Amino acid sequence: MDASLTTSRRPHWGSRSLLIRGTVEGTRSRREDDLSISVGSSDVDLATDLARKAGEVLLSIQSAARPDEIGTPILKARGDAAAQAYLDSRLRSERPGDAILSEEAKDSSARLLADRVWIIDPLDGTREFSEGRHDWAVHVALWHAGELTDGAVALPGLRTVLSSADVAATRTWNGRIRLAVSRTRPPALVEYLIAQLDAEVVPMGSAGYKTSAVVRGEVDAYVHAGGQYEWDSAAPVVMARAAGMFTSRIDGSALRYNQPDPYLPDVVVCIPEIADILLSAISNYPKEGARD
Repeated sequence: MDASLTTSRRPHWGSRSLLIRGTVEGTRSRREDDLSISVGSSDVDLATDLARKAGEVLLSIQSAARPDEIGTPILKARGDAAAQAYLDSRLRSERPGDAILSEEAKDSSARLLADRVWIIDPLDGTREFSEGRHDWAVHVALWHAGELTDGAVALPGLRTVLSSADVAATRTWNGRIRLAVSRTRPPALVEYLIAQLDAEVVPMGSAGYKTSAVVRGEVDAYVHAGGQYEWDSAAPVVMARAAGMFTSRIDGSALRYNQPDPYLPDVVVCIPEIADILLSAISNYPKEGARD
């Protein structure tokens, strides 16, 4: 980790319990002066603390970047490395018997024999992070005995953490589906859905940010079929499920984690009222070019 982080003053912000009625309401306070939580704490509390504080590390790096570093691979790599080092150190210290699957670390087949595996994405949305934007995230999830059980998604740019323990959503759907899409050209499958469903397009950054937007009531669905890995969706999915959202692969099958090959190329996250509508439309999409 960059030595300058040890002396920088990091911002502090806690997790939120969300009640979505068009706006975010309510907070749950946490002890902000603690640098870590006890080894005996719950897994979801640890996930929340890890995501929040890794986000603080990243905010410090983002705010300290020189003008000539904005948007560069150097800044992306610096953020990735620092967040990875922080999360890896904490997990090995506080959950020493658990395995770890991370985007920023070499995979090991030993995790396939483990009962507990932490699936982490230290910086989801390196492009947005490096450009000084707010729509990026930190993902921390726990897979236990075959299922995702706990997780948290930090949205450092919003000073918010959404966790599987305290996230809840009430939804208002006006009949026109709002789709979270990439800020650049929407992928082929999403363009097809926009046309077929007369959906409203809401551009935004990273995968975790898009999934959080569904939970926060800013959009109704996030559909991706262009190639992802388990760390891209694990924490967002377990958080969204806890909030009552529908989650699956684009063919409607279950999302499975801690697999020998962590490639998990597609995901659907949406309010449950439109799940059948989305899956039906997706099933009619021409198979050629189904990967966007």
